[in-house]
Parts: sequence; C-alpha cells; structure tokens
Amino acid sequence: MPRMFIFGLGYTASRIAHLLEARGWEVIATGSEGALSFDDSGTVRLALADSSHVLSSVPPSGEGLDPVLERYCPEINKGALADKWLGYLSSTGVYGDTGGAWVDESAPIGTGRRTARAEADAAWLALGAHVFRLPGIYGPGRSALDRVREGKTHRIDLPDQVFSRVHVDDIASGVIAALDAPAGAYNLADDLPCSQNAVIEEACRLLGLPLPTLQSLEAANLSPMARAFYAESRRVANGKARRVLGWKPLYPTYREGLRSLSGG
Repeated sequence: MPRMFIFGLGYTASRIAHLLEARGWEVIATGSEGALSFDDSGTVRLALADSSHVLSSVPPSGEGLDPVLERYCPEINKGALADKWLGYLSSTGVYGDTGGAWVDESAPIGTGRRTARAEADAAWLALGAHVFRLPGIYGPGRSALDRVREGKTHRIDLPDQVFSRVHVDDIASGVIAALDAPAGAYNLADDLPCSQNAVIEEACRLLGLPLPTLQSLEAANLSPMARAFYAESRRVANGKARRVLGWKPLYPTYREGLRSLSGG
C-alpha cells in the first residue's frame, strides 16, 4: 500500500489526504488534523522512513525558516527518503508584483514581499520536489460567500488590481495528477484571473445581497496583511500543469466555484 506522510494536515492538505485515502492510500500526518506531533522527532522519523511519498504544507516560520527542512532535512535529503516522491505546497506570491502581467514557472522568484516563501520554494526544488505554487485558495467554508454573509468584505477602488485563485479541490486533483509526473514547479491556478471586486460582486449576486460600498484603500482601514495583498497584481498561467500533468480544473473560474459552494 502506498503511504503518504504529510507535514501540516490543515485545510488544503486534508482535501489531498481524502482523495488519497479514497484511492486506497494510507496517510499519516502532523498538523491540526494529523495524528502525530511535529515535535515528536523519533516517531516522525520512523514514519518518514516507512512512507513512499512526503508532502509538506508548512509555511516558513516567523523567523523566515522552513520548519520541516530545518528539523527533518537530513531524512528528506538523503538516506531513507532519497528515492521517494516529495511535494511542497508553495505560493504564487513568490513571483512578486508583475503589474497584472501573466507569469509562468519560468519567471524569477524572490522579488516580492514573500522572500522567505521563495527561499523555501527554491530549497524544495533543489531537493527534487514537486512544488505547487498556489494563488488565493477558496472552498467550502472559506470563500467570498462566507465573507459576504459575515459582512467582512470590502470593495476597493483599484481598477487595475487583478489576481488568480484556485478551488481547494483543484489543488487536490493537481497533486494527485503529479504523483506520476516529473518533479519541478507547477502553478495550480484557475483560468480567469480577475479583481477581488468581481469575486465579491458574484458572491453578492448568488446570495441576493447588496454590494459593499466601493472604498479607497485608505478608507477601508484594512489590516497590514490585507493591504499587502492589494500591493501586488499578477495573472498566473496554468499551462504547464495542464500540459505536463494533464490537469484540468473542475472549477475553471470563480463563477463555477462559487456557484458550487452556494448550492446553485
């Protein structure tokens, strides 16, 4: 039986685990939904040695270090795991701001605000991993529909701001598709980058609720993290994943994705 070890079994990795288990895989993991403690080094090392595949969804720490590589790199880099499948859930934030231009896996990384993530991305690639670069993730319980219902959405008056997103189930199917594919970086993003406003407006339409007031960035009083999001604009191309993995998103745009989540 193939066995996947997952570092960080949270929202996205749990969807991957469910797909694997439905295919007869055994999954063992650390994280909020996992059975093992990340700090239990002895048990983790034994589980790693018994696993055929390893996936990390753990982001860099506040100090800018990748916790998995810091603690377990010797096991991942050589010895028992040298010939095993490796995967890492990264971010399209590694590309930085492109002024709304399209970006693919050949573009340089490390020029944006997420330099620690870019360093981790590069380190996993150097180990021969499959690195999945993910844009804004949405899905059940975590979408514009939920934020609109809770009154937590803003429409910001930034006409040129555009970004990509991906449904969590399309991430899971992309990782599954890469189990028999060459290592390297893969963008898993939908086909229709657009403004955040367009997504919010579609969510309001589906729910039959009024649109939030259009505000300037200054008037919205956003958190520093939210303001940083609006400081970057890019369109993420998914052609490599389609071509090499044979991946095809079930939700090619936010419209299909939100409609499925609304029950419409």
